[in-house]
Amino acid sequence: MIVKPIKTRIFKESENLARFIFEHVPKMKEGSVLVITSKIVALSESRTAPLGTLEEKKKLIRKESEVMTRSPYAWITLKDGILLSNAGIDESNANGRIIFLPKDSYRAAARVRAALVKKYRVRNLGIVITDSRTMPLRSGTIGIAVGYAGFKGLRDYRKTPDIFGRIFKVSRANIADGLSATGVLAMGEGAEQTPLAVIEDASVDFSNAPAKNELSISPEDDMYQPYLRIPRPKKKKR
Repeated sequence: MIVKPIKTRIFKESENLARFIFEHVPKMKEGSVLVITSKIVALSESRTAPLGTLEEKKKLIRKESEVMTRSPYAWITLKDGILLSNAGIDESNANGRIIFLPKDSYRAAARVRAALVKKYRVRNLGIVITDSRTMPLRSGTIGIAVGYAGFKGLRDYRKTPDIFGRIFKVSRANIADGLSATGVLAMGEGAEQTPLAVIEDASVDFSNAPAKNELSISPEDDMYQPYLRIPRPKKKKR
């Protein structure tokens, strides 16, 4: 597998994302995957707001997500089926504003993929829109997929034998998040100015219609739920 981070100019709010990609990625091989940071997708949708007070930010977080609980450092929220701090709202590399996640990252990925398939004249092409998050009991951030298109996000090993013939009962590989982590590692988290990465020769099952919710698990069914003990917010009586 080959991962190539793409150095670009600074992406401007409201500009055309596909044209920006064409400007910096003149061609792509059949069977490649393009990794795109969610920040420039959100900027293309003008998903920003002025950097206000802490109370104003809290209101935006509640508007964008379901607030699960408060840690000493951030609000722990459920956004688009993903547990994120502060609904994924970010102030870094935002030039004095705050940037939300894209409105619908799966739809955005499909839209970008359609434009790229036509431009590059390829059939098998994957798009991953990434964000960064922390993991429980681990320092640092890692890239995850908030949306993707063109490939299957999960590889199912259930009912197949391991190297000693034992049948897998629960094992599934998260391809989408694996590609995201790989891409973000190459793209960086700071001032690298590499919001794109091209992955070639990845072990991916390409598909025109991946299942949008195939990676999601409800909080009640998650294996870590008894340890996290996330209190569900009570609905206010009217």
